Amino acid sequence: MLQIKLLFIMKKKLLMIKKSINFAVIYFFMAILLFFIGHWYLSLFFQTFFHHRYAAHKMFTMSKFWEKIFYIGSFIAQGSSYLSPYAYGILHRMHHSYADTEKDPHSPKFSKNIFDMMWKTKVIYSGIIDEKVKVDEKFKKDLPEWKSFDLFAEKWIVRLSWIPLYFLFYWYFAPHWAWYGLIVIHAIMGPFHGAVINWFAHKIGYINFKVKDTSKNIMPVDILMLGEGYHNNHHSHPGRANFGIKWHEFDPVYPIILLFNKLGIIQLRNKS
Repeated sequence: MLQIKLLFIMKKKLLMIKKSINFAVIYFFMAILLFFIGHWYLSLFFQTFFHHRYAAHKMFTMSKFWEKIFYIGSFIAQGSSYLSPYAYGILHRMHHSYADTEKDPHSPKFSKNIFDMMWKTKVIYSGIIDEKVKVDEKFKKDLPEWKSFDLFAEKWIVRLSWIPLYFLFYWYFAPHWAWYGLIVIHAIMGPFHGAVINWFAHKIGYINFKVKDTSKNIMPVDILMLGEGYHNNHHSHPGRANFGIKWHEFDPVYPIILLFNKLGIIQLRNKS
């Protein structure tokens, strides 16, 4: 009887240990998943809202105070892959003017692969930051500019200082070393988002409008890229704050734009 009782107690303890292990695995997995998703969407939001729709296209206006707030927010969200809104605005305006030509700073037509395109974009971006690339004055007009902040955020020591923070998070939460591979995406999150659109949205998808370039809408409902995937719509209507046009093309950022407009944070030029 004593042996049976001991076996029962051991079995009960093993079940408790098993449950604890399962809970720990789920806990650590969820922590990593939430951290990655949070960084993905926070970085992407600042890029599509502040860099793209505001800096490059001026779909709405805002005060210098809020401009600086979003500058700082972009730095925190993008971390090691921080993109200067000023340089981004120039690059994107060049893309619209020279789409799918040799002057396009990121066209799949003139790159061997997505990594080659990313490197070419990086070279042009750095040239703009260092003022080594001659930029037509029309691309500089009415861009947000905070030189001292950009000079700080662009320093390699500042960029690299974010990497140990990402590493420490994964060191604490990752149940296996394979998860550490996600740190690479965290490190290049801003340019990674840009590359996804600039490469795939000129390669695959459907079109709503006939335009002079190869821009396409990647997916009929774009939650993954917060509406940036409606690339053909955007190239056809570059000043439209709502990137979705058909009934199913929901743009997750547009309701936030309407809310910010109502709160007086921004002043929307045209509601669409």
